[in-house]
Amino acid sequence: MPINPDAVGAESEPSEISWTKWDAVIYALGVGCGTDELQFATHDTASLPQQVLPTFAVVAGGGERARQKDSNPMASQAGLFSKMGTFNFAMLVHGEQGVALEAPIPPDGTAMVTSKIVGMYDKGSGAVVAMEGTAVDPATGDVRWRTTSSIFLRGEGGWGGDRGPSGPRNVAPDRAPDHQVTYETSPHQALTYRLSGDLNPLHSDPSFASMGGFDRPILHGLCSYGFTGRGLLAALCDNDPSRFGSMEARFSTPVFPGDTLTVKMWVEGKECIFRTERQNGDIVIDQGRATFT
Repeated sequence: MPINPDAVGAESEPSEISWTKWDAVIYALGVGCGTDELQFATHDTASLPQQVLPTFAVVAGGGERARQKDSNPMASQAGLFSKMGTFNFAMLVHGEQGVALEAPIPPDGTAMVTSKIVGMYDKGSGAVVAMEGTAVDPATGDVRWRTTSSIFLRGEGGWGGDRGPSGPRNVAPDRAPDHQVTYETSPHQALTYRLSGDLNPLHSDPSFASMGGFDRPILHGLCSYGFTGRGLLAALCDNDPSRFGSMEARFSTPVFPGDTLTVKMWVEGKECIFRTERQNGDIVIDQGRATFT
């Protein structure tokens, strides 16, 4: 069947995820950490206890699923995808992503994750599906983190449904940014990042990328998101994950491996409006908002 708008409200069964210090390091390398950020990029430096990037929350558990040969590109929400109907994964684009942490993520851990479809909107040329997720410590019942996300399914609109929220939000003030951080991605960045569990061939297979309308594989949206999170953590929190509260943003333009990314930040108190641009000035992550202490 085609996309199913009646899936709104569907909730997944709680599923246990787990991760190790190795998964946290692989993720850090996948989003560009190196010798300047050894607390994230290694696990065995005696003088520098390992820490975990806050944005690891959006992929935690994915590495283990990949090792078990589960190639669903968003496997933590696989139960929900079966309720959405049918669509071509080559036409899936990550639209928005948010994460809010209750405490720093430990290098090794487990969580029970529940996901829910909270909206499905008809944009004419495609469908937007909005989801929320909650990760709970199975031992204490405490929330570890919460996520929000949306995906855009090209070619799945046109059923006459609600168009959903629209218009700009988190608009940057008309002045120079208070901070900006620039990172270069590697031409092989997507191949490293996919080790964290997103095996969608859109990011590795040129022929599959061509089916999606791209002349070469694109970088994972969540990889660009991770680079952006690194910039926010460094500039706003002095690389201290305990000071990181939340971040949300919209993906606006694809990034290609090898692109240079600049994160621009406008700070008001303990909140920040941000966006990320490619080397040619294209805005690739927009309408961003972060909180910190």
